[in-house]
Amino acid sequence: MSDFLQHECGIAMMRLKKPLQHYIDKYGTAFYGLNKMYLLMEKQHNRGQDGAGLANIKLDVPAGSRYISRVRSVDPRPIHDVFSRIMPRFEGLSPAQLMDAEFLQREFAFTGELFLAHLRYGTYGKNQVENCHPFLRQNNWRTRNLVVAGNFNMTNTDELFQKLVALGQHPKEEADTVTILERIGHFLDEENQRLFDELKQTGLDDHREISVRIGESLDVQKILKQAANSLDGGYVMCGLIGHGDAFVMRDPNGIRPAFWFEDDEIVVVASERPVIQTAFNLSADQVQEVAPGHALIIKRDGSVEMPLVKQPGERRSCSFERIYFSRGNDASIYNERKALGKYLVPKILEAVEHDLEHTVTSFIPNTAEVSFYGLIKGMEDYLNQAKIARIIGLGSNPNPGEIEEILSERMRIEKVAIKDAKLRTFITEEANRDDLVAHVYDIAYGTVEAGVDNLVVIDDSIVRGTTLKKSILRILDRLGPKRIVVASSAPQIRYPDCYGIDMARMGDFIAFQAAVSLIKKRGLEHILDETYAACKAQIELPKEENSNQVKAVYEPFTAEEISAEISLLLTPAGMNAEVKIVYQSIEGLHASCPDHTGDWYFTGDYPTPGGHKVVNRSFVYYMEGRTDRAY
Repeated sequence: MSDFLQHECGIAMMRLKKPLQHYIDKYGTAFYGLNKMYLLMEKQHNRGQDGAGLANIKLDVPAGSRYISRVRSVDPRPIHDVFSRIMPRFEGLSPAQLMDAEFLQREFAFTGELFLAHLRYGTYGKNQVENCHPFLRQNNWRTRNLVVAGNFNMTNTDELFQKLVALGQHPKEEADTVTILERIGHFLDEENQRLFDELKQTGLDDHREISVRIGESLDVQKILKQAANSLDGGYVMCGLIGHGDAFVMRDPNGIRPAFWFEDDEIVVVASERPVIQTAFNLSADQVQEVAPGHALIIKRDGSVEMPLVKQPGERRSCSFERIYFSRGNDASIYNERKALGKYLVPKILEAVEHDLEHTVTSFIPNTAEVSFYGLIKGMEDYLNQAKIARIIGLGSNPNPGEIEEILSERMRIEKVAIKDAKLRTFITEEANRDDLVAHVYDIAYGTVEAGVDNLVVIDDSIVRGTTLKKSILRILDRLGPKRIVVASSAPQIRYPDCYGIDMARMGDFIAFQAAVSLIKKRGLEHILDETYAACKAQIELPKEENSNQVKAVYEPFTAEEISAEISLLLTPAGMNAEVKIVYQSIEGLHASCPDHTGDWYFTGDYPTPGGHKVVNRSFVYYMEGRTDRAY
C-alpha cells in the first residue's frame, strides 16, 4: 500500500498446560513460554508498531505473593523493549536456580502459566503507554482481577459508556478499551457476587474456601454473553481472570480474525494462522479458527471449550486482511492475492490498448509483489491463447521462423522502483518535505524505452492517493514512459471503516473526492445537500434505524467514470506521461476472496447497524468541515 495506513492490532495468548518444571526438563529452559511469546509477537509485528504489551499470571502462589505481571512499551522497538525489561532480571542466576521451577515462580515475575500479548496500531487515542494493551482491572479477590487485550473497534462506544454510567460506574474516559474492560469487569463482579451469595446460603462460612469454589464454578460463558449483548463492532477480545481462567471472544460476523491450537502442553491463540504454524511447526489444518459469535474458554484446570456467546450473523470477514494486512505466508492468502492480480488483466489490457510488446510491468510497494505474480500469470495465459490463435492462422505449412517469432513473445517484467529504507522524511516544513518525499524510491534507469513504452505498476490499494501524487508518479515519470498505469488490486475505497482500520473521514478518500468533483462538474450539487439532510436526520435515530445514505453520492456515476476522475486528480502538475488509474472490480474481489466477504469500505454494505450510523455521521462531519472521528 503506497499510502500509510494504520490498521488492526495483533494478539497472542498462550496457556502452559503443564507445570513449569515440565518445560525445563523437556526443553532445557524455564523460558519456554517467554520464548514462544516473543516469537508470536515478532511474527505479527506487521499488525502493530506503535506499542506492545505482555501480561502473565501465575496459577499457584501463596497469599502475599505477586501473581500478575505486566510490561507495556511505546518505544520505537516496542517488542524488543518489552523483553529487554523482562529478561535482565534473570541475569546472575546460577544454572541450578535457572532449572528450579519452584524457586523461579516464587521469586520472579513472568514465570507463570498464562500469557497475553498485544501489538498496537493506534486507531483510537494517543500513542502513550497508558493506551497500550493489556489493560488491568485489579481487585484483592483473584477471581475479580481481569486482564484484557484485543483487536477491536466499537461503533457504539458512546452508548456503552452511558450503559456503564447507568450501572452506577464512573469510567475514567470514553474510549472503547476502557468501556470494554469495565463492561466485562462489571459482569465478572456480578458473577462473583452471585456465587458468593449462593455458597453462603449453603452454610459455607470459610471465605478462603468460598474463594476457591468461586474460581472452580465461575461461568465465563455467562459473563461474556452479558458483556457482548450490546456490542456493535468488529472484535477479538482476549482476557485473563486472576485465578487462571482465560478467554478469547470473536464478533458474530467474524470481522476480525483469530486462530488457535491445542495439544497436551499448550493452548495458543493468535491473529494469524501461519504465526502459530511457524512458532510450533504445525500444518495449516492443525490450526483452527475461533468461530464467529463464540468464545474459546480455557478453564483453570486446562480444559477448553468454545461455546456460543452471541448469535452469529452473516459472515463478513474483513477482505482487507487478505488484500494487505495479514502476512502473505498463509497458503490461502497467498493464492487469493495472486487471484486479485489475475482479475486485473482485462482492465490493464484495455488501459494499454493491448500493446504488450511496448508495456513494462512492475509493482509498488513490496507488499503488492504476490498480486504482481498473479497479474503476470494472467497476462501469460492471455498471451498463450493469442499465440495459439496466431499459429493456427499461419496455416498447415507455417514458416518455422514465424512460429519462433510468435513463441518468443514474453511479458516485460522489471523492478522499476526500490524503496530507500534509509531515507526518512524528517523535514516538517511542507515544501521541503514534499521534495524529500519525492526521493523515497530509487528507480532503475533504462528499464523503459522513453516515449514508446507503457509502464504498469500494481499497488495493493489506493486510499488517499497522496503518496502517488507527491512521490511515486513523479519518480516513475523520470523513466520517460508514454503512459503510466497504476492498478489497484483492491476496489475503490469509498466509505469509512469502523471495525479496526484507521479510515474514518470521508474527505480523505480519493474515490470520494472524485465523486464530489464529478458532482460539481455536472451541476449536481443538490445531491450533496440532499444527502447531508438525509444523513443528519438518520444520526438522530437509534443505530438500528440507520441505513447508508452516502451511497447516493456515487449512484450517478460508473466505477469507470470515477476511476477516470481519480486519474485526473492524482496526476501531478508537469507530468509528461499520461496517467491512468484502474481498480479491481467488486466481482473480482469476491471471486478472489470467496470466504472473506467483508467489503463495506468498497460497497457501503456494513455488517452491523453501527456501521451505517458511522458512515452517515462521517458525511455530516465532512459537509460541516469537521475533522472529528465518526466513531
